[in-house]
Amino acid sequence: MADTTKYFNSPSVGLNNVGSYQVSGVPFITGSNTIPVDTEDKITFPMVARNVTVINHGAEVIRVHFNSKDDTTVITNFHFVELDSDEDSISMSVKCKEIYISTPATNVNPGNYRVIAELTQISTDRMYVLTGSGLTD
Repeated sequence: MADTTKYFNSPSVGLNNVGSYQVSGVPFITGSNTIPVDTEDKITFPMVARNVTVINHGAEVIRVHFNSKDDTTVITNFHFVELDSDEDSISMSVKCKEIYISTPATNVNPGNYRVIAELTQISTDRMYVLTGSGLTD
């Protein structure tokens, strides 16, 4: 009879499992043509993302951050990336279950963006909340 004990502790899908990030990701695309001035959209991924790209599709400024602008430190401490022109973009190799896209009060018109993500097979309930230096402090 074969020894199967070596399989009981084999690695599984998870945040620290290298194989979970080496395989091609499942595609995810969303966006908005009308994010009102001085508001935010929360993009919640169905699985943990391994790569996220945000593209500004308008002339107005949009901001990309990992926590809500309702946490005042996000804006006052500049914990965001600003995309300030049409086709301006950012790609980030990060593990996350959500991101926020917001528009500053100085915009005249609504924001316009697209989000493209590569998703892992890791359930979002396994992802921790992103906090700390550069995010909420």
